[in-house]
Amino acid sequence: MPEPVGRPVTTPMPDAARPGRGIDPRGPRFGATVSAVLLATTVVAGPGPLGTGLLALAALLFLVGTARGTQGSVQGWVFRRWVRPRLAAPLVLEDPAPPRFAQAVGLGVSTAGLALGLVTPVAITVAAGIALVAAFLNAAFGFCLGCELYLLVRRLRRA
Repeated sequence: MPEPVGRPVTTPMPDAARPGRGIDPRGPRFGATVSAVLLATTVVAGPGPLGTGLLALAALLFLVGTARGTQGSVQGWVFRRWVRPRLAAPLVLEDPAPPRFAQAVGLGVSTAGLALGLVTPVAITVAAGIALVAAFLNAAFGFCLGCELYLLVRRLRRA
């Protein structure tokens, strides 16, 4: 049977994840869309005070997503409150660990950009651009680079 159009690619749930504890895979994709818009605005703003403030806001959103998971992030709350009620039930649930790890990767990239921005301001734009590419891939194509990195790290730990 062919997959429905627009269905996000999901990662398999690890054995430790209990049924019913998964997340709607459209939530992280919505969050990636919000992040992509914020990061694109940051790139356009450039390395000045506005760009630095926007990257700091992105880092703060990534921090909340890392600490609370994507479903506990600001974008996750907006998705649950206003977007999810208008959608049909998801076909599958996704393990929340890979998207949470992706939030940590975004936090690392944005924090590094802010720190390096103290030395060379262009780092603000470069870090925002790197994070933008990852967010755009997830938002537009359902391809989560951070999730793939999570799976790679898990495979390497087993080996």
